[in-house]
Amino acid sequence: MKEYKKLIIATTLITLLPIILGLILWNQLPDTIATHWGADGQADGWSSKTFAIIGLPLILTAIHLFTVLFTLNDPRRKNIHKKPLMLVFWIVPVTSLIMNGTVFLTAMGADVDVSVICFVLIGILFIVLGNYMPKLQQNYTVGIKIPWTLNSAENWNRTHRLGGKLFIIGGILMILGGFSGSLLGEEGTLILIFGSIILCAIVPCIYSFWLFRKGV
Repeated sequence: MKEYKKLIIATTLITLLPIILGLILWNQLPDTIATHWGADGQADGWSSKTFAIIGLPLILTAIHLFTVLFTLNDPRRKNIHKKPLMLVFWIVPVTSLIMNGTVFLTAMGADVDVSVICFVLIGILFIVLGNYMPKLQQNYTVGIKIPWTLNSAENWNRTHRLGGKLFIIGGILMILGGFSGSLLGEEGTLILIFGSIILCAIVPCIYSFWLFRKGV
């Protein structure tokens, strides 16, 4: 834990950085700010300026600290390679900068396609996760952690090899969906989202159970 103290502090400060930016832009921002968008990219949820500037980064900081500390206290943390561990450290800070930056830009009247940003960001995350998944060893915090993978190293390895490929495919689909949202429409976009989730999350679990039934 001590060896990561400086990194924890640095990534936490970066997650909170949008608060400073928001305070600088305070007078240029409206009293009510859009903070949620539908699958069609249209704003459908608003918050007060105070919550948008201070509340959102604080929530993300809490998520960041919980995720990092939870991972660092994994009894099998030695099985988590450095690159996946760095992903845990940086995913929320980067998300905070992009998400809050997008919120501020749209509030100031910038023409930003929020759906494209979200889809591309999630797609890239899926692709990065897919690249690392086959390299993961058994642990309790990172990866496909279900009874059958945790019970068998071979089951874990096979499931994560398949999961890695599916996450990459799902990530590519998400990115393509972001740029074709106007063609797909809201219903088509939702189908793409849930289809990608099923592909990446449900299929590997079914495969893991099938391996278990085969004695793996």
